[in-house]
Amino acid sequence: MSHRARWGAVFLAPVLTVALAATPAHTAAEAAYERVLNGTFDSVKSPWWSSANTPSAVSLGRLCADVPAGTVNVWDSMIGQNDIPLEAGQPYTLSFTASATRDVSIRAVVQLPTAPATLNKAAAVTSTPKSFQFTGTSTTAGLHAQLLFQQGGATQPFTLCLDDVSLTGGAIPPGGGRDFGSPVRANQYGYAVHGPKKASIVDASATPVSWRLLDSSGAVVKNGLTHVQGTDAASGDHVHIADFSSARTAGTGYTLAVDGATSYPFAIADNPYKALRKDALAYFYAVRSGTPIEAQYAGEAYARPAGHLGVAPNKGDTDVPCLPGACDYSLDVRGGWYDAGDQGKYVVNGALAAWQLMDSYERSRGQGDTAGLRDGLLSIPENDNGVPDVLDESRWEMEFLLSMQVPAGEPLAGMAHHKIHDLAWSALPTQPDKDSQPRYLHAPSTAATLNLAAAGAQCARVWARYDAPFAHKCLTAARTAWKAALAHPDVYAPSSDSVGGGAYADTDVTDEFSWAATEFYATTHDRAYLSRIDTEITPAGFSWRDTGALADLTVVRLPSRFPDRMVDAARKRVLAVADGFVRDERSQGYPNPNLPANGAYVWGSNSVTVNNALVIATAYDITHRSIYRSAALESMDYLLGRNALNQSFVTGYGTQASHNQHNRIWAHQIDPKLPTPPPGSLAGGPDSALQDPVAQQNLVGCAPATCYIDDIYSYSTNEIAINWNSALAWVATFAADSAR
Repeated sequence: MSHRARWGAVFLAPVLTVALAATPAHTAAEAAYERVLNGTFDSVKSPWWSSANTPSAVSLGRLCADVPAGTVNVWDSMIGQNDIPLEAGQPYTLSFTASATRDVSIRAVVQLPTAPATLNKAAAVTSTPKSFQFTGTSTTAGLHAQLLFQQGGATQPFTLCLDDVSLTGGAIPPGGGRDFGSPVRANQYGYAVHGPKKASIVDASATPVSWRLLDSSGAVVKNGLTHVQGTDAASGDHVHIADFSSARTAGTGYTLAVDGATSYPFAIADNPYKALRKDALAYFYAVRSGTPIEAQYAGEAYARPAGHLGVAPNKGDTDVPCLPGACDYSLDVRGGWYDAGDQGKYVVNGALAAWQLMDSYERSRGQGDTAGLRDGLLSIPENDNGVPDVLDESRWEMEFLLSMQVPAGEPLAGMAHHKIHDLAWSALPTQPDKDSQPRYLHAPSTAATLNLAAAGAQCARVWARYDAPFAHKCLTAARTAWKAALAHPDVYAPSSDSVGGGAYADTDVTDEFSWAATEFYATTHDRAYLSRIDTEITPAGFSWRDTGALADLTVVRLPSRFPDRMVDAARKRVLAVADGFVRDERSQGYPNPNLPANGAYVWGSNSVTVNNALVIATAYDITHRSIYRSAALESMDYLLGRNALNQSFVTGYGTQASHNQHNRIWAHQIDPKLPTPPPGSLAGGPDSALQDPVAQQNLVGCAPATCYIDDIYSYSTNEIAINWNSALAWVATFAADSAR
């Protein structure tokens, strides 16, 4: 996923997910744990920031900033680093080297919000580099302290350079103090009466141990012995499996007890996935751009004014120009869905999310899932128009995708602009109607153009029975995009274009050509497209960047629309890949169909899990073999709490559920007046690379499956995104259908 940086000196309410106030095993003096990231400035500036009026850059291994004259307060010009964890009652030592182009006095500050500063000291800086050292004690524990160098109030401008910045102290080592709660990890929401019911137990015993299933009164309703799974490589846990699938009495408040430890409570229900299907789909109404989100549909907490309609302070999206040099026209690109933690809109990600909603519709139609086809399933303005709500919601994005097409008569006519977003990263939080950033169209790309072609061809197919003019509009735009991509097959979005929005770079579009050709053939039966269908599903699965597998998935979803030989071959490939995902899931201590070959979890790893579950569910649709249904449902168990973190990654679903996901609209962690993300929002999940400062500070040494923190500033582990929730909605719809 794209990088979402945090800017500026924002004072934050601490949200503790590690035991910062725990009794130390070692003294701070013995540990001398470093709390600053990149204090030597060997090559890059990140994660340091400076005030907007104080430009800074790394020069000769130092961080140097141009301090302006004419400011009033010492905090009017700052250099800082956020997200430093502090422990209550612990001393901290700050040391640094500083020099300036003239003699000045600056202040060095370490502070948590709403608490006395740990230290606030003056430093007399001269043109000769000088070392400073200060010590202070934190009175409060928190993950989001700031280290600030304040130099405002200058009467003359000067340049300040810093080096060798260090803050040591605390008794808990970086990455230490984490507590995952009970060793008995279950789906924290609910199991289907007629489905698999298993839990994973962390236990060092090499022989089976006893388990007991307790009802809400504490009475034992089932008991048995665990199966010793062994060491789970991704977490390092030694895991046992308890299988209580024979329990088929519906009820709430069940728990599983093993050796004095008890799981979080859960339900056993005829169809526990119905609510999740609705909530995962309702997420998309809540992230609509260009329309008011009304309380009668979303609830009072999630109601908000329309965003980005050109009403002050907004500067988009009704008349959006290109970045200078990209084009000389403007487009009306209102609507669509906000992508993720930011409020950008991206064709490649949006097309995949829209495709998954439309594919869910086609699956429901093919499998006789009448609930998935309901008009009235969702609480949205269009829920009584004679059209399945899942299609109504996908249309909101599809209309935006069509608007991103380069107009006729312009250079690159027919191609699609890659994205539209703010010029710079907006503050966290920022409500869409309060965003004052200028917004720009970014240059067209072949990848975006082919995503538009694929989604447009699918749109024409699914809308033909409900709105023929709109279906024709989609197909016309798709054909125009296809021709433009053939004429410009190698126009790539640069990976460096990542300020104010994600880059979403993709320099191999052979898979997009194949996917789009598949959708065209399924819609038009024009044999000219057959020769361009040349990708196959592989164990790598699919993502916004790698869409080749979608060709096989479309073929097996719509077998009557393709030649028999293609269908037979695609079915064999889908089943072979699904078999591999099932083996991967069963080989691990926690039921994750994502088993990376290198052992590393990637940004958005939960989307890999749920996309792989989609493939497994498709195998069930092909064969109706129970092994595939069980594996797909157990994948949901993983997302809902049966994992190494004992964490449900879906907001509102489980006792210990993610609720501080990285997002500018639902930022309750920062501002208690704002809501948490709505129920059914899927967190990104473990990311072994630790690609944000909160992760780097608090997850050092984490086992791959535990590299996650439910913190709004951990954008690399805890973001939300439309293409993640579209996959969750697809699989939740399958699960609800399979339980009927």
